Amino acid sequence: MPENVDTVLVANRGEIAVRVMRTLRRMGIRSVAVYSDADAGARHVAEADIAVHIGPRSAAESYLSIEKILGAARATGAQAIHPGYGFLAENAAFASACADAGVTFIGPPASAIDSMGDKIRAKNTVGAAGVPVVPGRSDTGMSDADVRQGAVDAGFPVLLKPSAGGGGKGMRAVYDESTLDDQIAAARREAKSAFGDDTLLVERYVATPRHIEVQVLADAHGNVVHLGERECSLQRRHQKIIEEAPSPLLDEDTRHRIGASAVDAARSCGYVGAGTVEFIVSADRPDEFFFMEMNTRLQVEHPVTELVTAVDGTRGLDLVEWQVRVAAGERVPFTQDDLRIDGHAVEARVYAEDPARGFLPTGGEVLALHEPSGDGVRVDSGVHTGLNVGSDYDPMLSKVISWGPTRAHALRRLDAALADTVVLGLGTNISFLRALVGHEDVRAGALDTGLVERALPTLVGDAGHTPDEVYVAAALERLLDAESGAEASPWSATTGWRIGRPAWSTWKFAADGGEVAVRLRGRAADAEVEVVHADGNATGRVSAGFDGRFLVVTFDGVTRRYRTLHADGTTWLAAGGRTWALEEHQLLAEAGAAHGPGDGIVTSPMPGTVLVADAAVGDTVAAGQTLFVVEAMKMEHTITAPVDGSVSEVHVRKGQSVGLDQPLAVLTSDTHQES
Repeated sequence: MPENVDTVLVANRGEIAVRVMRTLRRMGIRSVAVYSDADAGARHVAEADIAVHIGPRSAAESYLSIEKILGAARATGAQAIHPGYGFLAENAAFASACADAGVTFIGPPASAIDSMGDKIRAKNTVGAAGVPVVPGRSDTGMSDADVRQGAVDAGFPVLLKPSAGGGGKGMRAVYDESTLDDQIAAARREAKSAFGDDTLLVERYVATPRHIEVQVLADAHGNVVHLGERECSLQRRHQKIIEEAPSPLLDEDTRHRIGASAVDAARSCGYVGAGTVEFIVSADRPDEFFFMEMNTRLQVEHPVTELVTAVDGTRGLDLVEWQVRVAAGERVPFTQDDLRIDGHAVEARVYAEDPARGFLPTGGEVLALHEPSGDGVRVDSGVHTGLNVGSDYDPMLSKVISWGPTRAHALRRLDAALADTVVLGLGTNISFLRALVGHEDVRAGALDTGLVERALPTLVGDAGHTPDEVYVAAALERLLDAESGAEASPWSATTGWRIGRPAWSTWKFAADGGEVAVRLRGRAADAEVEVVHADGNATGRVSAGFDGRFLVVTFDGVTRRYRTLHADGTTWLAAGGRTWALEEHQLLAEAGAAHGPGDGIVTSPMPGTVLVADAAVGDTVAAGQTLFVVEAMKMEHTITAPVDGSVSEVHVRKGQSVGLDQPLAVLTSDTHQES
């Protein structure tokens, strides 16, 4: 343990805060958590040695408040602050404020953050050091005419990019000169709106791009090494989903050259600590790479590098430990020649989101949780049973990471680990991740940043379809619950006992605006079953029981195992990475009994905050008319009237927080009024 550091404040939340604290605990360093009102029951708060409340739900008034973070450090005697990623991690003013307060910032100098934070300055800085940059023009303060000439000189297609900001906002691909002027004007408007700065740069557009990044580690004594590259091409909306190390694209010569360029980029800005240099590589020309940007912090995907990096023949490196040691003034004790890449690692990000609904965030209480383990499997998680996942912050719940001696082995382990991952109580992207891991192009290593968008229909597949066997399993779970609660007397049984042949017991579940009925005759251990729905009836024999962990169901000769839980009229089941929430239909009927058959219940498609509430009781509205706008994680969703009619009920107001599928208003349709 560094002698001058015994207490570190972690200025973050969720899985990264938990992950940093794990290393601090192993190093014998006391950890301090900070938390907002929304995170009072969060896992990182429970696992810290000390926890300090710093403000309300708003990130601007809590996790982004430099004054409150430094106040918590002073109050707890923390000598250093680890920023994690996001929030203040790449804020040069925060790094400077830490230095002024005499607190060590576990990250690079403010000057390095500042020089790499602006895309134009970063490109000019690394370009001067000989790092390859995308052909184009990135002069400061270019006029529209300058941007136009830069585009013509680079050759079409080109990419217009805001100098400030990230996440793909304001980026525009231009394929020919005829639309260039309009696209420049539009890109400036979007950049000004998103970042308060309409400065643009222009680059040649790289076809079939692959996102390759290199991990670097530098100390304050001039030592800089790279720890190999990561492939991060599987993305949705410019956000990474699955990452791996090493990249299946690069040959050894290119791997050596791109690593050396990353080291040169780090040296060019006086970098200290762990950082990532990002490059863009064309799948058609894998030997040619160009600098994109440098992330002056730890990356979400750092575990894949940790799992494959071997030092002096021993695999496994803790980047958080080396961040702490370097910040405390220690030297990096190994050279580039001491480092090797051993095997392959892949990471999948588990989000509270619905891929079938455009990756809209979900939310709710984590009713049950099971995370995988075993050889070659690692989970970095920020959730626990009982946690309420809201819309205040990023919807990432955890990361599932696998290692194997080969890429194929690592992918198989990751698929198995995802299949064993269960989160009951809210929707997640686990099933989507399994489909992506199993996609033929992913298996073949034929990746690019557009693959997810192209393959999305097949990746979400039958996400909205619930198989008959799942309805049967839900009914059997209810029957087993009834049997376990019944007294020995047949007169108290709830399973249809009578003199002669047993009666049918029926459970009805909501399904796509209708219902599915499951009829069972006999006890759960051996029963006849009939499934009745719009597509016809299915019959057979079933048996079910609990083996301590799973609901084990045999239906039509096929045995399946489910993790299951029943709460508030909903039976949750999970198997193979998929989760189903089956609501008993009679409960829905009771909830909607006050409304007529022609009514339209308007619900929120995601948890969030109501930004616009244009509906009032008595208003006459037309189908498609905007009623509400709900925002979550800087994403706005417009909610429109489903039918022509009048507003009979309004349940929310502007500024109110709402949950997934929470009723916002009720419309009485014109047809219902006329009847």
